[in-house]
Amino acid sequence: MKKPVVFFWVSLFSIAMGLFECVVVIYLRKIYYPEGFSFPLRIMDPDIISIELFREAATLIMLIAVGVIAGRTLTEKFGWFIYSFAIWDIFYYIFLKLLIDWPESLITWDILFLIPVTWVGPVLAPLINSFTMIILAWLIIWAEPPSKQLLIRPIEWVLLLLGSVIVIISFTVDYIGFMTHKLSFHMLLDQSFRSTVLNTAICFSPVSFPWLVFFTGVLLHFCAIGLLAFRKFSRR
Repeated sequence: MKKPVVFFWVSLFSIAMGLFECVVVIYLRKIYYPEGFSFPLRIMDPDIISIELFREAATLIMLIAVGVIAGRTLTEKFGWFIYSFAIWDIFYYIFLKLLIDWPESLITWDILFLIPVTWVGPVLAPLINSFTMIILAWLIIWAEPPSKQLLIRPIEWVLLLLGSVIVIISFTVDYIGFMTHKLSFHMLLDQSFRSTVLNTAICFSPVSFPWLVFFTGVLLHFCAIGLLAFRKFSRR
């Protein structure tokens, strides 16, 4: 199948996934935040939280599956995965804005993810990540003749992975710091304290986002992208 056709169907799938995710979140907000989503969080049924974790895991599996199906090589499969992830995330926020006029601005706080702990950050941060992923995906998928196979070199993988770890730290450090200050590691890991952990978690409110940490991770991503782009286009 030609790349333009694959591009169309992967894009369409990812946009639909964004709408699907948006609708589920709207349902949850209508139930738990009828007056509008805000911090501190409200207590949710533990069973619903478990279901949410499974839903997030299923979303990741579906996006990975799209990449595996669409790509020819392992690197290209990775490229299609990060492209689908980025489009899904961008359109998730577009549909939220269109349907319920949220977020109010790009610096509005949001819960980004729940696996393995709660990720929080301004909406602008995941959108920056998504556009970065689109640039990387373009280099992997489109900026190479069909007869060529792109290989991401070890140093580029190190920069990408290290940058991703730093970005994840920026999303989770505030929440982890709050929870470890309130509870011991034993209580956080012991299922018998689950209700205590949940009651503590709903008291969490983000104060400030570590933009310096976040942009350090983003800079490493762009260093990897720059090395990849230089190698590709200088070879031409």
